[in-house]
Amino acid sequence: MTAPITQDVLTIPRKLPDSGRLNIVGLTRDQLQQALIQAGTPERQARMRVGQIWQWVYHWGVRDFALMTNLAKDYRALLAERFEIALPEVVTRQVSADGTRKYLLRIAGGHEVEAVYIPEENRGTLCVSSQVGCTLTCSFCHTGTQKLVRNLTPAEIVGQVMLARDDLGEWPEPGQPKDETRLVSNVVLMGMGEPLYNFESVRDAMRVVMDNEGLSLSRRRITLSTSGVVPEIARTAEEIGCQLAVSFHATTDDVRDILVPINKRWNIQALLDALRDYPRLSNSERITFEYVMLDGVNDSDEDARRLIRLIRGIPAKINLIPFNEWPGAPYKRSSWERIEAFADIIYKAGYASPIRTPRGEDIMAACGQLKSATERGRKSRAQIAAEAGGEGASA
Repeated sequence: MTAPITQDVLTIPRKLPDSGRLNIVGLTRDQLQQALIQAGTPERQARMRVGQIWQWVYHWGVRDFALMTNLAKDYRALLAERFEIALPEVVTRQVSADGTRKYLLRIAGGHEVEAVYIPEENRGTLCVSSQVGCTLTCSFCHTGTQKLVRNLTPAEIVGQVMLARDDLGEWPEPGQPKDETRLVSNVVLMGMGEPLYNFESVRDAMRVVMDNEGLSLSRRRITLSTSGVVPEIARTAEEIGCQLAVSFHATTDDVRDILVPINKRWNIQALLDALRDYPRLSNSERITFEYVMLDGVNDSDEDARRLIRLIRGIPAKINLIPFNEWPGAPYKRSSWERIEAFADIIYKAGYASPIRTPRGEDIMAACGQLKSATERGRKSRAQIAAEAGGEGASA
């Protein structure tokens, strides 16, 4: 059984730009090697050339073939003629009072996605998007009030990491002492979209991000968040091997059907059955269960006890997320006292139960708030409220 295919179509008909050159960003090593051979690179040299180009692009952050000085001048000219190093365009950059940075990015076709960088004391986490919009209609999530437009390409996913490094000034400088501090130390696929409905592009992008000779982020530093696309979970373990987070949010099928409608296709039991094998298949330590705290909906003591019973036997931690309200949202955030009582029950049962501090709320950069600015601007608060009350919103 395979996951249903999300149509990769543009809802706004636009002619995509065609420079006649192949963008090498997001190509895996094998794909880049084949592309170089097709462009005339002798096969016996191609693997070496991949290594050289890879280091320039992903270690040094170079965007101009002319600067790749360990390549012959005529070969650099060939590369410039046949290839390009293209990233999404930064439309706006907002900085929250807490230091969170939100980037509105324009991609091919004029569509927009958002990425968020969250600095913390001992790490920096970049939240990247995998789709424009979303299909999942999770009723607490603002992103889903924007319908799915299309999947992102590997270049558009990797490009988010590269643009964040640009903004943070994180690329090393030749000749300078090596700085071991990583400003972008973690990547979470928790932005716009359901990553497992764009599996191949996400997989290839993460292979680029994890490559030791470039961006070099360990698979333990990458977390993919899914709402529960059950058929792709084992595949994620085998082909990506990153950490897994699950948007769980409810302890009964009746409530989860409303909050996370994909539950109607793969219910809680089917999801948990798939999750039990993940740590073994991926060599991961544990699974993170994400649980948004909604006042009077899923935050009772009985919910906490039921959650413990459900996940028994799965190495896990429970991330409790105070609901990040947005205009027209049909829910309210649980009180701090209720969240702490819920966390205490889970903690006493032996599970880590951190309460996620809301970050970037003043710039609509918190969990569940991401949305293309142009889409947000097209709709009034009343329209958003009407949609939320009617068909719901996506995760």
